[in-house]
Amino acid sequence: MKTFFKINTEQLKIIIFTFFLILLIIIPNNLYAYIGPGAGFAFLSSLIALLVSFILAFFSFLTLPIRIVIRIFKRNKSKRKSHISRIVILGYDGLDPDLCDEYMAQGKMRHFKKLKEKGSYRRLATTYPSISPVAWSSFTTGANPGRHRIYDFLTRNPKTYLPELSSSRVDPNIKSIKIGKYRIPLGKPTVSLLRKSKAFWEILGENGIFSHIIRVPITFPPQKFYGALLSAMCTPDLRGTQGSFSFYTTKSGKTDSNYTGGQLFTLNQESKNVYKGELLGPDNSIKEPHTPIILPFTLTVSPESEKCVLKIKKDKYTLKIKTFTPWIKVQFKAGLGIKIYGICQFYLKSIDPEIELYVSPINIDPEKPALPISHPYYYSVYLAKLFGSYGTLGLLEDTWSLNENVLDEDSFIKQAYKFQKERENQFFYGMEKTKQGVCACVFDITDRMQHMFFRYLVKGHPANKNKDEKKYANVIEDLYNYADTMLGTVLEKIDDKTLLFVMSDHGFKPFIRGINLNSWLYKNGYLSVKNGDLSQEYLQNIDWAHTKAYSIGLAGIYLNIAGREKQGIIKKSEQEQVKNEIINKLSGLKDPDSGKTAINKLYNSSKIYKGPYCADAPDLIVGYNTGYRVSWDAAIGKVTDIVFEDNTKNWSGDHGVDPEIVRGILFSNYEIKNDDPNIMDFAPTILSLFGLTPPAFMDGKVLSIPELTDKKKISGKDKNKAPKEN
Repeated sequence: MKTFFKINTEQLKIIIFTFFLILLIIIPNNLYAYIGPGAGFAFLSSLIALLVSFILAFFSFLTLPIRIVIRIFKRNKSKRKSHISRIVILGYDGLDPDLCDEYMAQGKMRHFKKLKEKGSYRRLATTYPSISPVAWSSFTTGANPGRHRIYDFLTRNPKTYLPELSSSRVDPNIKSIKIGKYRIPLGKPTVSLLRKSKAFWEILGENGIFSHIIRVPITFPPQKFYGALLSAMCTPDLRGTQGSFSFYTTKSGKTDSNYTGGQLFTLNQESKNVYKGELLGPDNSIKEPHTPIILPFTLTVSPESEKCVLKIKKDKYTLKIKTFTPWIKVQFKAGLGIKIYGICQFYLKSIDPEIELYVSPINIDPEKPALPISHPYYYSVYLAKLFGSYGTLGLLEDTWSLNENVLDEDSFIKQAYKFQKERENQFFYGMEKTKQGVCACVFDITDRMQHMFFRYLVKGHPANKNKDEKKYANVIEDLYNYADTMLGTVLEKIDDKTLLFVMSDHGFKPFIRGINLNSWLYKNGYLSVKNGDLSQEYLQNIDWAHTKAYSIGLAGIYLNIAGREKQGIIKKSEQEQVKNEIINKLSGLKDPDSGKTAINKLYNSSKIYKGPYCADAPDLIVGYNTGYRVSWDAAIGKVTDIVFEDNTKNWSGDHGVDPEIVRGILFSNYEIKNDDPNIMDFAPTILSLFGLTPPAFMDGKVLSIPELTDKKKISGKDKNKAPKEN
């Protein structure tokens, strides 16, 4: 049995397993607390939780020997058919083939170049649309979106037209009893993974093959399988959002109370050099009304030393100017002995002339998680005990704080690389413990840094007005070289019994101009608003009785179909006609300011998807040309008078364009014969290499790797070793 523990005998494994079952028994409050969008908290009484946990632990203990025997039998059966003992997947979100080619041609990225020359390098076809949650879901399941049901970060509820998270859902509907000012839940809300089909590591686990899956997107909440998993993209913060930072200032005259992705708060002076503030916690759902739990703090400023002392309850921390603190533990009390644990980082931006303090989104504490963020439950705890606390938020790098100019470029870079180091510790430990099976890890830094710094690869980008374009001109090149250095470390740690895939889910292009699809639909008679009232978010004030099509999110356009949308007007017999009209008008759309083609083509979803969940897809997928993307307003369902506008935000690179021009990368230490690999090909290939037949729902093909399937060994002992330093 493979685990992330260093174990040599089955007897020792049973002891450790039993220990963790006991651990679960003695911390029932954490097991039964849950934070999610709109869900608040729910808990069972300690007595009930203890009883249930004990019964489950006792039953698991009794059946453990039987399950071990079955698992060993399955593992041995698979092992006899396997072509490989270990597969390592190094995922770099968004690593772009054009930039890889450019840097390799310049003599950089030498470890990538080595893989290209001695193994394989291909451009990897991505999904429609080329958006991370969609692409990684196809990587995980080997299926097209019509089978896994993820088409975007958000989906729209056809009954309300409002956006909802596409990957997970919280159902807070539980019975409760009211005692005074408290409403006591008698159960717990459920959180469900909405991605359909089956992950390849689940199938491996059913056949006795262990996997370490670290931060692969769309794995929240984690599902049970034979392996260890740490959730990633779409894991919420402690407030149930996808990441809400806080910014505190003493500056007067600030009228905006909110940023996109964060909130502004005032620091109030308590006495000389002492200021008060409040951390905003999750809503307290056991008290009525459900208001956020507040955690007060004080700042004592020392101007001469350029430091502050932060005090939270009895704990004190020294804050230095322009320096991130380590993760600081915070505790929110809901009442009746219920405590919710989080972690956050503080960044003292300035103390003169005004105090400015940034606080990261409050992450779920991996040592005392208030909702399931790993499988097994204790895996997140175990990693924290090994390496210290670490970020758990799905979108961890705080891009919105840089977009809103709360953090500057230098501080964002520091933050991103700090989080990168956390992930590296987890990945290399997982590699070390995976002697047989799969170890897969996805690194987000390549995606987040390109989103925020691609403007420095484009001379005169509208986001760089009045900025020094030379100062950050090499940030992305340095990022790619960093990825290459890390690859060199991986190559030193693998042998000829390990298959290495280095891959990305898509590439990157500059985002210079935004297109508001709703504005175009409005101006062309496909969308109507009440009383001419424009610019309301989330499709508010739309006259649905006279609207044929609308857009929300990043992927494309929905038709207002009768029987599907609550106020739909398009009959089934009219759908294809309306689709074709919009396709013909929007495909090849020109930018009036430059004359450039802004939209290459529109894709009819009924022709590119297959499977039981096609009805949930946008009806049209928009293939933008390089330099263009859906505008910020259109993404949140606004209708304005403007169709084209400059992108002036720091978020200046993107991949939500025509999938044909933003393919990912695939490098391997073994030769791959296929010229046209697809991101859907990983799952069936991995299963096949372990001697398993890919299930029928997988659309990907099994990649041809003759050196493995023909049982040939690699000649030369140094095939997978990194080249020596010059």
